[in-house]
Amino acid sequence: MFAFALWDREDRRLTLARDRLGEKPLYYGWQGNVFIFGSELKVLRAHPAFQGEIDRRALALFLRYNYIPAPYSIYKGIHKLLPGTYLAVRSGARGAEPTTYWSAKKMAETGQGNLFAGDDGEAGEELERLLRRAVSSQMVADVPLGAFLSGGVDSSTIVSLMQAQSSRPVKTFTIGSYSSGYNEAEQAKKVARHLGTEHTELYVTPEEAMAVIPRLPELYDEPFADSSQIPTFLVANLARNHVTVALSGDGGDELFGGYNRHYWVPRFRRRFGPVPRPLRVALAAGLSTLTPHTWNSVFRGLAKLSPEALRYVNPGDKLHKLAEVLPARSAEEMYQGLVSFWKRPEKVVVFPNDYPHILFDVATQPDLKDFSHLMMYLDLVSYLPDDILAKVDRAAMGVSLETRVPMLDHRVVEFSWRLPLSMKIREGQGKWLLRQLLYKYVPRTLVERPKMGFGVPLDAWLRGPLKEWAEALLAKDRLKREGFLNPLPVREKWNEHLSGRRNWAYHLWGVLMFQAWLESRRSEV
Repeated sequence: MFAFALWDREDRRLTLARDRLGEKPLYYGWQGNVFIFGSELKVLRAHPAFQGEIDRRALALFLRYNYIPAPYSIYKGIHKLLPGTYLAVRSGARGAEPTTYWSAKKMAETGQGNLFAGDDGEAGEELERLLRRAVSSQMVADVPLGAFLSGGVDSSTIVSLMQAQSSRPVKTFTIGSYSSGYNEAEQAKKVARHLGTEHTELYVTPEEAMAVIPRLPELYDEPFADSSQIPTFLVANLARNHVTVALSGDGGDELFGGYNRHYWVPRFRRRFGPVPRPLRVALAAGLSTLTPHTWNSVFRGLAKLSPEALRYVNPGDKLHKLAEVLPARSAEEMYQGLVSFWKRPEKVVVFPNDYPHILFDVATQPDLKDFSHLMMYLDLVSYLPDDILAKVDRAAMGVSLETRVPMLDHRVVEFSWRLPLSMKIREGQGKWLLRQLLYKYVPRTLVERPKMGFGVPLDAWLRGPLKEWAEALLAKDRLKREGFLNPLPVREKWNEHLSGRRNWAYHLWGVLMFQAWLESRRSEV
């Protein structure tokens, strides 16, 4: 992982470069006749030439995804350097464009065109060899080192390989929650005990978690609204009390088909695609008639008849999400709907049209045979660097903790793209091959569970202890006065959420994080 700037004194040329997968950030841009760059926006804001005009089209992208995808930033004229590219700027010259030195698109096409020839066992051995080497190289440090451990497949795999190559117990860290639907600590403790790590867990109260919120605009430097940023900061802070470097399991979902959409979107298209669209629209309307809370109650009742119903976490929210995308005319449209929050952000932001972006641009997509792999690719080049990696990097850097991501060693990434889909998604589960590797170190019963994510009960907080804070930021007069957001759709979502009819927590969190960021910028002036 790297982001660097190199000044060639003889050629009077500046070169900026960013690592292949985007683990580290790098911003750049022209402000008038001055070229500025840095790893943080706050560094650019400190420059006398910085103009700081908010880019409304980037804001629309932010409300769509809850992060701002590269190459855009919240400011006009300031860009994120894309992963796997470099930019050379000569003194006195303008107009340079980034050059790709490592192409994820080419890598995906080449890999799927040259599939691994071995069987399941041989593929598992090769994956273990590559991951062991990546873990070993990233454990080299002259400062205390540990790992985040959630008890899920990805982090448990990394910790297993760390412990297998360590002569002493690996230091592992987990944050626990008193909200049962969001607590991973018990699972992590069982995995840690089995592996023999030196495990540290910290249970935090809702009040302690919410106390992080005022720090978020400073930590993330531009609007960012993945609410798992809160527990991410807490676990980074916990780890920093004991170590200086921490390894994480990020990347497993994008490489090995770990998100529900990788399995369900093609399946739903096969099942519902032949159904006439008017019938799908009617079915979607029917699913939406019950609130998510009511659907959750229905599934709890079904669990008495079939334990299979317990596999689903927050089924009501998932059914409402399904209702939003059932009318989709294509698999691409369904995927876009699943990864979008505000589906029409140009109706929320005053004046914009959102930028063209890779998720919508067929010309930039790789030529892949199956749609599951296309979704993994899109997640790899946008969601992973601009949400997942940005979330962890900013939270960790906020407490001076270095994070490393062995799963994103480029040799592991390139090998994952040589695997057929059947080695990633099998028997209704993603990450099949990665799971087989993990089962060599940790019993299946310790890690098999519904996918939880790393979240907080945001919907309940917004109706309860955060209500007054949110109301102040979402006040109609305030939104009109600031002139960035249309009060009508925002207030509609807010009132529906407060009534309990719908869970709009993630839509509202994007608006709230922009509003909080905007307020923090005003306080700097």
